[in-house]
Amino acid sequence: MLTTPRTAAAAPALHSPQEPGEPPPPAQGTRRASSGEAPSAQREASMPGLGTFRRAFSRVSQRAGGPAAEEDASLLRRSSRFLLRSLRRSQDRRAAADPGQAPAVPGPGPGPEEPSKAIDGAGRQASPKEELQELEPEAGKSVADLITEWQLLAAFEQLQRLEARLVAEKASHTFEQDPTGFARRAMDVCLHYDGLAAEIRAIVRETLGPDGVAAAALAELAQVVRAEEEAHPGPPADGDFLRTPRRWRGLWEDAVRRSAGERVRAAGAGAAEGAAGLARLLAELGSLVRRDLQKVRREVQPACAAAGLPAWETYLRAYHGAVAQRLQELARDARGCEQLYILLDWAANVYGSPNFLDAPDLTLSTEPLPPLLAPEVWAQLESDYTSFLETKIASCFESILQLEQSRWAAAVAPEVLQDRYHSSLSIDVHMLVAEHVKAAGAISAELEATTLRICARALGLFLPRFEKTFLESEAVSEPHLGAYINAFEELRTNLLARFPGTFTELKQPLAAATGIFQKRLLQGLQHDVQPLFRLLCTKAWLTEDTLRPLMDKVVAFAGHLERVVPPRAQGSEAAWLDQAIPCVADILGETYKDDIQRHLEALIGSYPDIRREHVLAILALRRLGRRRNHRLLQRAQDLLSAGRAGTGTAGGRVLFEEVPVPTSVDVLITCI
Repeated sequence: MLTTPRTAAAAPALHSPQEPGEPPPPAQGTRRASSGEAPSAQREASMPGLGTFRRAFSRVSQRAGGPAAEEDASLLRRSSRFLLRSLRRSQDRRAAADPGQAPAVPGPGPGPEEPSKAIDGAGRQASPKEELQELEPEAGKSVADLITEWQLLAAFEQLQRLEARLVAEKASHTFEQDPTGFARRAMDVCLHYDGLAAEIRAIVRETLGPDGVAAAALAELAQVVRAEEEAHPGPPADGDFLRTPRRWRGLWEDAVRRSAGERVRAAGAGAAEGAAGLARLLAELGSLVRRDLQKVRREVQPACAAAGLPAWETYLRAYHGAVAQRLQELARDARGCEQLYILLDWAANVYGSPNFLDAPDLTLSTEPLPPLLAPEVWAQLESDYTSFLETKIASCFESILQLEQSRWAAAVAPEVLQDRYHSSLSIDVHMLVAEHVKAAGAISAELEATTLRICARALGLFLPRFEKTFLESEAVSEPHLGAYINAFEELRTNLLARFPGTFTELKQPLAAATGIFQKRLLQGLQHDVQPLFRLLCTKAWLTEDTLRPLMDKVVAFAGHLERVVPPRAQGSEAAWLDQAIPCVADILGETYKDDIQRHLEALIGSYPDIRREHVLAILALRRLGRRRNHRLLQRAQDLLSAGRAGTGTAGGRVLFEEVPVPTSVDVLITCI
């Protein structure tokens, strides 16, 4: 329901002045004051217009209540001080113009038995009834009644006529002998002007309230603000306080700011503590601002547009400033990563969204508004958030490690997906990084980059810790090793592809972890087959099928390797390495034994870094007999000696120098 202008009948404390022919009521100000009445009551009784307005002013103040009432009451004190200063200046000018005449200084009024004799023009006494009629329009309503009924423009026009009359009478020295008469009438005008200002504030306070304000009252407000600006375009040259600009446009803007601030501060009152309570508070705040601004655009702006009052821009900036202040207060009390992120996200993605007002034709501003949060406040919020984020991400990686440990303890074997051993490790890490990076990127590019660095640093610390914890556990097995090798390869491939700049530094740690797990996988095979190779060094292999267990182990290991992603790295791109295995294969597979020396010479010629121990190991596997072995070994020794005396390692080709000869082969060589 819209609030309509109030009538005089609705306010028992406000009495309209009586007609000249009617006798004044006993309670109205012409009665004599008893000896026990206060001087202020006596003065009010002698000034009916002032008394009437004070009662109206008291009613407005009681309705407003709180700080607004105190501010409206202060208008009376300011007007009084302003009026007295103006009277002193006027008296000083008269004293300077006529030094022989004693200035008439307002002093104590006449006693209760002697009414003051105010001289009007050529000695006629002006009655209180005549002074009262000057503030009463022809329709019979006083200016105070018009103000109370929100007929602001009519009240202002009446005050303008009285102001013009007082200024003219002052210029004609009508009040030269009665400065208190001028002071009384001027004070009455000033108080009514202040009453108009108080009603402007009241209308603004009630505009966005539950009952609202009628469009006619809003139009009256806009018109009276413009009319006052036209009537008082600038300070008068003679300093006359009556014609001083009232600056009601600034008063209206200040009232809008106060109203916005009060409504924004009241939003979300009583919300619970913690992140959930903060989210609810901000949701209510956004709903209030959205609803109020939509109402301003729909009702207030059209009513004020005709008078040229920029309601939309004024309310928009007022609410923007109020929201900024409230958000800074909330930022000071925010605790934890969640609350800080809620504030940042609301400021950047909710309030900062072009669809915040839920209307395609409305935006927050056609001109740039100041930042919702000062740059230093925003920077501090991001800094606090990233500090909490570091702790949170480290905790998340700790949770991932604990999850894997629980699987090891439960002896849960890795799954096989698409013929590959699978671990959820890579998925967990990917989700952790993607979730926080996406959330930070929704706020700002700077925060996204910072979050990426935090994630990369935390992952770099997690890898060696995970590696050490796993290898020291009892869960080490070919399936688990294969699953984690696959997981590390997925992380290396996908993270580097998605975040090439930040995660490049993790390429080496991921490759190192993969290499360590691959080495441990091969060490497991070596541990299983080494006893079987020792059996080959005995005579038992002549009568028993000792190769079958060895082949079973190798076949089983090959089955595990099929479920592990192949290494992407080469040992080298040198083509000369390709002939090493064929040369050895020719020696071991040659059926015509006399040609074995030719294959051996080709091997030594291609790889001059081969040593005597390597030749003995190859010949031991060929089982050629002691005499033939001795002859081939002597030929190899001659070739090796010639090679060392000549070109050395043949252009830096090094292969066998890095291949150690196992102890089991040394035993076999000794047997040979």
